[in-house]
Amino acid sequence: MLKPEEARRPLTVTELANEIRRAVRPLTALLLKGEVSGMKQGGKGHYSFVIRDGQSLINAFIYADDARRVTTLPEDGQVFLFRGRVDYWTQYGTIRFVVDQVEFDDVGKLRARLEELKRRLESQGAFAPERKRRLPFLPRSVAILTSPTGAVIHDLQETIWERYPNMGIVVYPVQVQGANAPMSVARALRRCNDERLADVIVLARGGGSFEEMYAFNTELVARAILDSGLPVVTALGHTSDRTIADLVGDAECRTPTEAGARVVPKKSDLVLNIGERRRRLEREIERRLRQESDRLARARANIARLSPMRQLERREQLVRDQQRRMHAALTLRLRMSHARLTATGGRERITRSLVSRFAHEAARVEGQRQRLVALGPESVLSRGYSITRDAGSGAILRTAADAAVDQDVTIQLGSGRLAARVEDVRA
Repeated sequence: MLKPEEARRPLTVTELANEIRRAVRPLTALLLKGEVSGMKQGGKGHYSFVIRDGQSLINAFIYADDARRVTTLPEDGQVFLFRGRVDYWTQYGTIRFVVDQVEFDDVGKLRARLEELKRRLESQGAFAPERKRRLPFLPRSVAILTSPTGAVIHDLQETIWERYPNMGIVVYPVQVQGANAPMSVARALRRCNDERLADVIVLARGGGSFEEMYAFNTELVARAILDSGLPVVTALGHTSDRTIADLVGDAECRTPTEAGARVVPKKSDLVLNIGERRRRLEREIERRLRQESDRLARARANIARLSPMRQLERREQLVRDQQRRMHAALTLRLRMSHARLTATGGRERITRSLVSRFAHEAARVEGQRQRLVALGPESVLSRGYSITRDAGSGAILRTAADAAVDQDVTIQLGSGRLAARVEDVRA
């Protein structure tokens, strides 16, 4: 302690800092429970963070050597039991709790097991979006798994029937808290799937603390949701932590009211939508009928235009028109030619030309006839030659070797024929 005479003089900052440090030095081997936040690792491997409860906080520090020895390093948002000492750091002017040991408290141990379960389920694809089952658009009925007492079941029923007054609801009472809650929920899920009285399941609770909600963080409930053939919607109340059931479920809602609105459409909206769709369908049908009627009329006109009978009629009419035009053109041409011939004396010239041409051609034909007569076989035979043929086949015998003894032959002369028989062949 300072002497009375020394207390009267002002202290330096270092003196005050040393006094504070000596005052807090006895605070060693303390156990401190609190939630971790702002966890950061320094360049030398030391860790700094804040330990807080609902009202206060204190800066904390773990040296690198101590950090390597602890079994679990604290993470933000987790509650731990810390052992350490209080120290005043004069160079920064701050009080820090220097930690040398870290342990989970009871809730911390539950959270550690929860994180391990999360990692295992995630590695198995239990949280994958593609695994999620699609909710039915309009379920036949809704299964509600919740406590039979309390406001949750009434909120769900009121929300569902307000949206869809004649929607079927099947209630499966379950325990939502306590040691028997996981088995109760899992059995109800299996029963709901076996009975198939509903098309979608709502698993609901009115929120609570981490310990009260722990039934929905168990592997038993998670596996029951994963094995369900019906889609499962969770509505576990306002909570900062998402449960395992929320992660493996097919849809997640914060409140029963939200879940009721999620699984059941509003009937009045459906009626309005159906009415609007009916009107749109009627307009579309009317438009399509007009369109098809116009198309049918065009097709009928095309068929009539392209039919064989119509084509024949058009072709006949075209031929008749061409005949009339040709007859008129030929008549006109003949009249013009007749008039031109008459005007120029062409008729007499044509007559003279034709007479001259006919005389020339007659003389040429007579000359050709005389040549044919001179070159014909009759002219050769008339000069003393003959043609000998086999009497049976009529083949001409060109050499003596073509004939045989006793063969009947015919001999054609310049005038007439002779029948003969070969008595001797001299080749």
